[in-house]
Amino acid sequence: MIRFEHVNKVYPTRFGDRVVLDDISFTLERGEKLGVMGRNGAGKSTLIRLVSGAENPTSGLIEQNMSVSWPLAFGGAFQTALTGQDNVRFISRIYKQDFHKNLAFVEEFSELGTYLGEPVRSYSSGMRARLAFAISMIIEFDCYLIDEISAVGDVRFHEKCEIELFERRVDRAMLIVSHDLYYVKAHCQRFAVLHRGHMKFFDDFDAAHQVHLDAMHVEDYQFPDS
Repeated sequence: MIRFEHVNKVYPTRFGDRVVLDDISFTLERGEKLGVMGRNGAGKSTLIRLVSGAENPTSGLIEQNMSVSWPLAFGGAFQTALTGQDNVRFISRIYKQDFHKNLAFVEEFSELGTYLGEPVRSYSSGMRARLAFAISMIIEFDCYLIDEISAVGDVRFHEKCEIELFERRVDRAMLIVSHDLYYVKAHCQRFAVLHRGHMKFFDDFDAAHQVHLDAMHVEDYQFPDS
């Protein structure tokens, strides 16, 4: 389980403090798949970073008792001076896994070819995302964080991602953030809308979608009480 209890995240700016998450509380159970909707800048990626441990909350409690991936399709944790192959070796050593077995999987899955022997700093953002996703799949996590993975690669690559995530890891928890709302609908059983730092939760996609649309188009939108 992952539990947020009265979590706040505030970023200081030269114009004053910016409240990104305001008193957020929820739980994500083992095997549960939660899809989060919200406009650009609503704080979806901040939420992902807090769950992953890449950032700490300003206040409140985040409790985890299951292993959590880094954000899929995110290459920020790579050592960019190292090659893709060396990054696979590094991750394999940390998690005490067979480097050669992992490298063979990453070579096949990422389809980066000779670029695996090049420094990651020379990669495009899409290439980094492919490498990040492939490396994420060599480590078995209890919960996967998915931040706009549907925007990476071509249709065939998407299909490979779908098989790895939603067929081979159907029993894992997932927190999914995407502007592709029908991707969220297809893969989640529970939904949330993030707006002006607040989150509202739904068991029904259509209800969540309507609230998301209202929040997108009404300047001073407030979540309904019910």
